[in-house]
Amino acid sequence: MRVGVIGAGVMGSNHARVLAGLPGVSLVGVVDPSPAHRTRATELANCASFETLDQLFAEGIDAVTIAAPTHLHHEVALACIAKNIHVLVEKPIASTVEEGREIVAAAQKAGVTLMVGHVERFNPAVAAVKQAIAGEDILSIAITRVGPFPPRMSNVGVVIDLAVHDIDLIRWFTESDIVEVQPQLSSAVAEREDIALLQFRTESGVLAHINTNWLTPFKARSVTVATRGKYVMGDLLTRQVTECFGFKPDGSYSMRHLPVGHDEPLRAELIAFLKAVRNGETPAVTGDEGVASLEIATQCLETPSRPAAKSPALKGPRRVAG
Repeated sequence: MRVGVIGAGVMGSNHARVLAGLPGVSLVGVVDPSPAHRTRATELANCASFETLDQLFAEGIDAVTIAAPTHLHHEVALACIAKNIHVLVEKPIASTVEEGREIVAAAQKAGVTLMVGHVERFNPAVAAVKQAIAGEDILSIAITRVGPFPPRMSNVGVVIDLAVHDIDLIRWFTESDIVEVQPQLSSAVAEREDIALLQFRTESGVLAHINTNWLTPFKARSVTVATRGKYVMGDLLTRQVTECFGFKPDGSYSMRHLPVGHDEPLRAELIAFLKAVRNGETPAVTGDEGVASLEIATQCLETPSRPAAKSPALKGPRRVAG
């Protein structure tokens, strides 16, 4: 299969590196207007590079991965779909829900595969958590995703850059839509929000919470899921997943570490995309799922915070004890 990569920043260069090593894949090249980016990608993946999309199209390709800046996703994806090229587009699927829906509609009309790059689903620790809670009555989910401010980030805040990962995970873990959103946002250092505390309720009744910021001096990624029978804790960086179970009336319980795989998430994601293309299967993360997560993230940015209710003032003199 002849594959191209659009966007040769950090993420796009990694796409090229992984694709170059996959069997049955011919990496045709990477597209980026920046000479420095093209040089980095070609050195990393030992492939050709192009300045424009048309130059890549002229080489003949079956599929692309789009790792360009988010504001270009809509234009680039539609151009590829118009050429009947299968598309993996990095998260978020587009800048707006409307643009995302247009990409989905175009892919459906053309009959091409469209997958959204919510790569965290392919983290082996996340997969272990998902397996551990299968068939369980989920009560609550708490996710922390924090770290230092990324110098590359300028056009979006933490909700679109980070929390959209976890919105997707909440929907995937619960297999249910999010129906209530209660966001608390703040801009401490950046122009856009760099602190977000987000609360959700799913249609199935699960309560979920996301804590994300760009103020923590180190990266931390964790997931905890409480069910009626288990409490599952996952560290997405160290890939350690622990399960508490067998709760007794006296407060005692059992604990065990769960087996976790060692696959590189991006590699697993790209393999899943190419498998869906080859077999004509529904991709692991559909365009509709990508739009749904973007829609919830957008609601988090648009929903105003509600002021706390004030207690009524006490009337009459206050009694002093003693």
